[in-house]
Amino acid sequence: MLGGTAWLGHRVAATALERGHEVTCLARGAAGAVPDGAALVAADRDRPGAYDAVLDGRWDAVVDVSRQPGQVRSAVEALARRTARFTFVSSGNVYADHRAPGQDESAALLPALNGDVMESMQTYGEAKVACERHVLAGVGAERSLVLRVGLIGGPGDVFDRTGYWPLRFARPAAPDGSVLVPDAPDLLTQVIDVRDLAAWIVDAGRDGLSGTFNATGPSVPLAEHLEAARRVSGHRGRLVPASPAWLQDHGVQEWMGERSLPLWLADPDWAGFSARDSSAARAAGLLSRALEQTLADTLAWELTRDRPAPRRAGLTDEDERSLLAALG
Repeated sequence: MLGGTAWLGHRVAATALERGHEVTCLARGAAGAVPDGAALVAADRDRPGAYDAVLDGRWDAVVDVSRQPGQVRSAVEALARRTARFTFVSSGNVYADHRAPGQDESAALLPALNGDVMESMQTYGEAKVACERHVLAGVGAERSLVLRVGLIGGPGDVFDRTGYWPLRFARPAAPDGSVLVPDAPDLLTQVIDVRDLAAWIVDAGRDGLSGTFNATGPSVPLAEHLEAARRVSGHRGRLVPASPAWLQDHGVQEWMGERSLPLWLADPDWAGFSARDSSAARAAGLLSRALEQTLADTLAWELTRDRPAPRRAGLTDEDERSLLAALG
């Protein structure tokens, strides 16, 4: 496992251990500890000789989650001849167009980033395209698995996108229990549980699956997603819908970040972002638990956290109350 200390990488390593595999994590260790039972090889992938300690044997599978083309290129150069399979976790952001729902893996991609270093998230998609190309060119399509992942959710979501709504419904900011929601009931959402994704990554590596797949959850209208979040939180208050134009006029951001409403997208150019066709992945073994279960488990995890201030996505209590008051 190239990584193994942050959210998805840690879950992949832990799942592999649970399934009886031997796991080595090559990581700096800055994001945390590796799972109990995994071996840690401390290394900085941006430095020469980063892979020297893992070149003395053969590996059944290598999993890489990096977004830096130079890191992926160097990993492929070092490990391609020493592993049977190479799995690269890419992103749905590689696609050039997100307007139309239901697009599959044949959709056009962004141009690959020219260079080894992604300097900012503005070129995240282009960087992931470059990473994919390094894997396919260096390992070969027959031994490579490329997963274009959508929004990941579930326990441990420190990005706050899947935990915001169940937690907001469990702890409304308004005294009467009202909660502000975007008036976009038909907007599609698409969450893949981190545990389901990790399980498929491990099992696909074991089974020798190759190819390029959209690895996303089922598409669910925002109204249904919010109702599932309300059910798991026991919310009985009022929903207060606000139009996309009103929210934008009042400084509410889409998707994530400060003063945002997670999962909401107002820009029509992104209407299909959470509606990718993942039928090929499901035919190849990807399973998804019920959204309600993901949200319930995420809420249970949220309630154990020291509440960060500010969160990485969502409205503060003060912002929520101010916006509700402005709506009347």
